[in-house]
Amino acid sequence: MKRRARQIHHSAVHLRKAALASITLCAALALTACSSSDGKDGAADESPSVAQSPTSSAPADPKVTAETEAIAAYGAYWQEMEKLYADPSGESAHLDQYAASAALKNAEADAKRAHDRGRIYTGSVALTDQTVTKVDASGRIPNATVSSCLDISKWRRVDAKTKKPVSLPANRLTKYLIVSTVEKYPGGWRVTRDEPQGKSC
Repeated sequence: MKRRARQIHHSAVHLRKAALASITLCAALALTACSSSDGKDGAADESPSVAQSPTSSAPADPKVTAETEAIAAYGAYWQEMEKLYADPSGESAHLDQYAASAALKNAEADAKRAHDRGRIYTGSVALTDQTVTKVDASGRIPNATVSSCLDISKWRRVDAKTKKPVSLPANRLTKYLIVSTVEKYPGGWRVTRDEPQGKSC
């Protein structure tokens, strides 16, 4: 009887251990399954989104580019003109970077005449209504014709020493139409002709 009781007791202990081990195993499996599930969710969250291919832009129209560059060069040309006429030494202006041919020669000669007479120009020039009326972007020398309204009402001729205004004809035009030719040189766009039209604007 005692021996059988020990066997029964031993079996009961073995069953309890087995049950405990089974419970522990199940808990471990459940935890692993949960971790695996979490891992999948995390991976899904961290997966890179599909990159969208950049929208291909159409190549720039050579004519539009030429028009934009020609107008910009013409504006820079007049900024240098202001410096040229304001400085008798001619050291502050670099008109040759924006003008060539007849436009450069005429401007330098006219500025020199004014300086030789003891005159300089102060103030500023304003350009409005700039329009490219003709453009050739594919020729041997790309070029554009620019029409502008030139306002010189705030560009004053004064005595170089006293800085007092010099009298000018009362009927002179201070806002007038000017048509210019701008050509593309190896070093950039240059104004080659600058012709006042004698018409107010």
